[in-house]
Parts: sequence; structure tokens; C-alpha cells
Amino acid sequence: MDTSAQDRVISLGAGLAAIPERLLLAHARGQVLFICGAGISKPANLPDFRELVVDVYEKLDPSIHAVLSKLQRDACDHWEKEISHLNDPQKAEVKRFIAGDFDVVLGMLERRLDGRTRGDSRVRHAVAERLRAGNNQPAPIHRALMRLADRGGAVTIVTTNFDQLLEHAGKRRGSTVQSYSLGAIPRPTRQLDFAGVLHIHGVLEPQPNRVSELVISDQDFGEFYLRRRVVPDLIYDAARLFHLVLVGYSANDPPMRYLLNAVAADGTRFGDLKERFTFFGSKKPDPITHEDWKGRGITPIHYDSKNDHSALCQTLERWAKLSANNGDPRRIDAEIRRIVKNPRASSPDADRDLFDHLIRRGNTSERIRLSALASDGKADLGWLDAIIKIATEKEQDRHP
Repeated sequence: MDTSAQDRVISLGAGLAAIPERLLLAHARGQVLFICGAGISKPANLPDFRELVVDVYEKLDPSIHAVLSKLQRDACDHWEKEISHLNDPQKAEVKRFIAGDFDVVLGMLERRLDGRTRGDSRVRHAVAERLRAGNNQPAPIHRALMRLADRGGAVTIVTTNFDQLLEHAGKRRGSTVQSYSLGAIPRPTRQLDFAGVLHIHGVLEPQPNRVSELVISDQDFGEFYLRRRVVPDLIYDAARLFHLVLVGYSANDPPMRYLLNAVAADGTRFGDLKERFTFFGSKKPDPITHEDWKGRGITPIHYDSKNDHSALCQTLERWAKLSANNGDPRRIDAEIRRIVKNPRASSPDADRDLFDHLIRRGNTSERIRLSALASDGKADLGWLDAIIKIATEKEQDRHP
């Protein structure tokens, strides 16, 4: 494949993230698997991992909570004078919290309060209680992701979240989606039986008096990532079959650290892993975070994070509406008609790129249909020449 084809990016609209075309084409072929983190559930009043830890301490150890609730996310050493009243185990937990080792913090708290990690600990009940206090209605981003999770007959999506908002979003679309958790998750395959919402860190039981097997502490991660290898084996198999797309994570999230290590460890030995992507937001260009993701073997897709990351949701919604799998055909046709109203030579690059992509991703019959639509719209020769050029591209250029 030539460099220009490899580097093509498609803007789906003004202010939205520019997505590598190779990812859009892979998605059109049903070869993309989304992995979703806590960030997608924040619109439903659910916390990220850091906020969850703070909320657990509010319930179980108010003295530490008084310290944690005042700490900024970029806290360094100025906190030491604030913890003189704590005992040594409590001070150690605060130190780990500032380092971002939230799984270790919960493990330390659990061992301090309950003596050992167990399914019915006070920590786990506090986690479940906080998560049940969120909004149980799916947000627009859940609905967009469930549409994008359609591989063409099978809806498959992976999440490290304990909530079932993705399932609720699936029901809103009129389809029942099965839930699977930890060891019950089916083995990855491109067949249609690999489907459902796959909770790789456990799922919250709907009954208030029950606490599921949840991966929240360092011991839990050790159990399911190192000893049983339930999650690494699943992720590695999936990474050989699908392009993984991470949504709702920051580079320093503990779950992200474990996930990346699970893939990177095998990526150094095997060359058949597919390219991995992540959406990451910042309010201004952030080349350091961009390179950090690349250094971890992940291709970053940047978006503007202002207005509570609205650009991410709008990008995913737009992608879903134009999806080759279950998008809105009327919306796709309307885009073709809109674009060809202007001569190609004077059209914005974004319109030319989107037009070419909609033609490029289709099979022969779809390209013929869209070509006729463009012709009926009195497209100038520039658009028609572009269609001919795309039709004669080498197969490897159309299917990277």
C-alpha cells in the first residue's frame, strides 16, 4: 500500500475527530471491536476509577476522604503535611492514590478493613452501592457505540465497566443483546456467535443485596490477568482478529495499563496483531500524550475535549449514521447529493475525502448505485473521474 493510502484521514464533519480511513474501511468489513472504559458512562453520573475510589473512602474512611477530596489530579508532594493525623497504613493508601494506583488503593483498603480480599467485603458493597446510584438510562454515546458495534449481523462490544448501560442502549434499539462476564465470555471469532456485551472486569448484579465478582483491586487484576489469564488471552485473540478501538480511557487508567500490557507482551513476539486505536481528548494540541499512546503501540485519534467531550459523542454518532453496516441509507444518499452540488475542484478537502470514502468502501453494486446517484445530481466531471479512479484502485489499496 502506498503511503498516501495509509495516511488518509476522513473528517466526518466540522469540529469532529478525523478518523484514519483504514479504520473506517476495517469497520465496514466487520473487523473492528470497541473496548469501552469508564469515560463513556460519566454522562450517566457514574464515576471514573479515581472518582470511584474517592467515593468509597467517603463511605468507609472519612478521615482519608477529607484528604483525597482536596487533592488535584496533578498533586505531587504538597499533600504530605495534610496527612500527619493518619496512621501509616492510611498514609500508604494516600501515597498510592496520588500515584494513580487506584486498584492497589482499593486492595489495601480492603485488606485493612476486612483482612483479605473477598466478594462480600465492605469495599465491594460500597463500590456496588455507588454504581447503582448512577443514572440507569443510557447516554447518547452508549447508543452510538451499540450501533457501531454491529459487525454485520452480530453486535459485539467489550467493556471494563460494571454497569449495563450498553445493554440498555441495545434494548432501546429494539434488539436483545446478551451479557457475558469474565470466564463466561465466548472465545473471539469472526463468526456471528461471537456476540454480546463482554464485561471483562465483571458486571454488577441487578439485585441490591448481591455483589458480583468484580475486578477492582490489585489482587483481582493479578488473578484474572496473571494467574488465570482470562482477560489477556481474550484480548490477545481478539487483537489478532479485529482492530481494537479504545473509547473512554485515559493513558494512565489502571485498566488501560493492564490491557495494554496484555497486548504489548504478545505484540513483541507475534506479527499478526492488528492495529489498535484510541480516541483521546484534550482542550489544546497535546503532542506528548499523542506520542505516549504511540509509544504504547496504540494509534491515537485526537478530538477537542471541551464541552464535556461532546466532540467524541458527536463523532461516534456521525460515524454510526454513515456506517456501512447499519447506517441510515437516506443519510448516506443525502451526503452524496449535498457534496456533488459543488464542483469537485472548488469543494473543501473534507467533502472530497468523504465522497471518495463512501465510494471506496462499497462493493461493486453499491459503487454503481452511488455513481448513478451522483450522476442524477448533475455531478461535474471531477466527481465522476474520481469514481472511475477509485474503481481502478488496486485491491490492496481499497482493503488495507
